[in-house]
Amino acid sequence: MIRRRKECVAMLLAGGQGSRLKVLTEYTAKPAVPFGGKYRIIDFPLSNCINSGIDTVGILTQYQPLELNNYIGNGRPWGLNKNYGGAHILPPYSRNGKSEWYKGTANAIYQNIHFINMYNPEYVLILSGDHIYTMDYNKMLKFHEKKKADCTIAVLDVPLKEASRFGIMTTDEEDKIFKFEEKPKNPTSTKASMGIYIFNWEVLKEYLIADENDPKSDNDFGKNIIPNLLKDGKGLYAYEFDGYWKDVGTIDSLWEANMDLLDPSSGISLGKGNKKIYARNYAAPPTEISATSDVKNSFIAEGCTIRGKVENSIIFTGCEIEKGAHIVDSVVMPNTHIMANTDVLYSIIGENVTVGKNCVVGGEPSDYDKKDWGITVIGKDNEIEDSTVIKPKEIL
Repeated sequence: MIRRRKECVAMLLAGGQGSRLKVLTEYTAKPAVPFGGKYRIIDFPLSNCINSGIDTVGILTQYQPLELNNYIGNGRPWGLNKNYGGAHILPPYSRNGKSEWYKGTANAIYQNIHFINMYNPEYVLILSGDHIYTMDYNKMLKFHEKKKADCTIAVLDVPLKEASRFGIMTTDEEDKIFKFEEKPKNPTSTKASMGIYIFNWEVLKEYLIADENDPKSDNDFGKNIIPNLLKDGKGLYAYEFDGYWKDVGTIDSLWEANMDLLDPSSGISLGKGNKKIYARNYAAPPTEISATSDVKNSFIAEGCTIRGKVENSIIFTGCEIEKGAHIVDSVVMPNTHIMANTDVLYSIIGENVTVGKNCVVGGEPSDYDKKDWGITVIGKDNEIEDSTVIKPKEIL
């Protein structure tokens, strides 16, 4: 059988430890962290791929991959269960008697050159597994082709005071990049890299091999591959994105992105039609919201029992909120039980947690000095005893 060449293959970097999410990623890869009541973070780039007509996705895993591997399975929920193409889990593996972890983002792609070559693509799309956004990659690909680029980098205009957190591009009037700085102390531009790249495969392959043979390299796209392309005069272009995008690599940003779902002015969307976000959701019974409950501006997933008060919060599948409990500006992840007369304020509660009666978890920002307040986090599988007080910023 003669197999046609794939125009574009996506490589999704999903192996990071996610240490800034602390207990939420202690036993879970960051892309597998629950989000938005019925999703996981990785649902966004996977859905973007199939919605953009890209049906071949390599998912590079490394840290705590078991839950992520089980979740992705054969890729069917995202339409990625293809006979030729589809979703492929790509962990580090032994080759020529040598086995090594992915040393950096560029090394991770280098180690999978053979996988990409199987599809002989013209273009390779590089994605991160820890961003919340909806994007049509096909529009970016058309821009790349129009510019006859070697590499196109998706950029987002950010406030100048935040620019030092990102890789920053400076471009000419034709969107061609002539300066790139990785997290500059004194940025001269506000075009921030979103960590989304399209490369001509033959060009990228050449630079990956050269990078791997450089013992001084960090094997990183931002630190090595992009600067080397720029230094050699390759055609690098910036594709400007003006939609909602958030890196949810910290406790605060994960909480903020969940809260953004409840704010119509935030710009975040779970999409409809060709922008829909797909997920692996298991069948659950209808949610029961009793007469004793009071639910305001909140998302309640299937399979929940709500007898308490829920305000401006995200409640995931299978949760129980007892009578007298009060949930405010919080994220309660799947299969968690909040018992009677317990207050949960400005918190993230992990999966399979039981919080006993008469507890106080977190607090209102107005009740604390700024330095003493923050989002409270309880990691998965915890059991909190009755009458426990867990202060703002505490992480269990």
